[in-house]
Amino acid sequence: MAKKAFLPIILGSDENAYGTARLFCEAYDLRPLVLCTIPLSPTRDSRLFDLEVIPNFEREDVFPDALLRVLRRGADAYEKQLVIPCSDYYAGLLCRYAAHFEGLIANRFNDAALLDTFDTKDRFYALCAAHGMDYPKTAVAAPEERERVLERLPFAFPIVVKPENSNATDYLRCHFEGQKKVFFFDTPEQYLTMVAAMNRSDYRGKLILQEFVPGGDSAMRVLNSYSDADGHVRMMCLGQPVLEYYDPKSVGNYAAVISRGDDALYDRMQAFLENIGYVGFANIDMKYDCRTGRYLLFEINPRPGRSSYFVRTAGINAMKLFADDVVYGKRDACLRSYNVALWSNVPRGILKRYVTDPALRAELKQLKSERTLANPDDFNLKRLYRMLRVDHAQYKLFRQYWFNKEKER
Repeated sequence: MAKKAFLPIILGSDENAYGTARLFCEAYDLRPLVLCTIPLSPTRDSRLFDLEVIPNFEREDVFPDALLRVLRRGADAYEKQLVIPCSDYYAGLLCRYAAHFEGLIANRFNDAALLDTFDTKDRFYALCAAHGMDYPKTAVAAPEERERVLERLPFAFPIVVKPENSNATDYLRCHFEGQKKVFFFDTPEQYLTMVAAMNRSDYRGKLILQEFVPGGDSAMRVLNSYSDADGHVRMMCLGQPVLEYYDPKSVGNYAAVISRGDDALYDRMQAFLENIGYVGFANIDMKYDCRTGRYLLFEINPRPGRSSYFVRTAGINAMKLFADDVVYGKRDACLRSYNVALWSNVPRGILKRYVTDPALRAELKQLKSERTLANPDDFNLKRLYRMLRVDHAQYKLFRQYWFNKEKER
């Protein structure tokens, strides 16, 4: 029997993984393979893909050999296998163990040295500085410096505080009172209260302290891109988040995004990515600083973003572009998106209630929203019931945690 052209292997089971699988199904009418440790709600009871649960798959001593077994099995039936990580952790594992997979993965990953620069803010911002990119004022505090770091802050309160990317897994595994993914503090006393609680936990990683850049959710920007194996950028799509999540476990993630276009920003980001030799998908978070008119880079996630389905609502199937490149050798000039479209991960009622900017509220009325999980080709009673439950919970979480950043900062 002749081999099939390719198999997409998706690592993870959240809505990012589901959206990635959905894009492959739409473009090629095939069944991707989803690998995960635990099947989360978005990927349960779906008929779009095959889902394989591998116990402890995220562990360093399990992942390399487990994935290698899957790849060897797939090599008998497929000419090429594409592996797409849907979290930074899986991206790091793929990078570190790329040589372990015996050339069975057709797509390339960034080298370890470049990936390491994205893990720590000091190295990432040194990279930005070397290439003339703007970034927020930042201080990094080792565990023993958590209190003393206030003595050397190069900026005033209010501040934003979060764990260092390289320590994210350890942070998620620890627990302390008031724990959040991202903290906002107006005074030193608020910060020190949090540190006292953190010090009683077993979290021993670094903390990132940054100046709070004025502006609410809509001042944020997210740029998704794809670069081929030679480091040439082939796709860019800019989004303006109109609402973020506010509950402690999800804060910092985008709940709704309107796709935009900005040639000047595209030019700068394309030059930056190509100069550093970036390959594959990138999800880049930044914020527009109204004080200077500049975009400040926050981080680069070396994978499709959690909200990356907004690229599809803008008219670009990023997985088709990716597979056409890697499998079929089709490479066109860089595709830049300028379409205005709305992606949302929450019900329309939440947008009506919590998007406060008058111009955005007016624009939202004119846009039809598209949701990653609201897939008419994959509805069944179990998935519908689960989605309705999640929507109900979202109303409760926004009522409990939302605040107006513009007014309170």
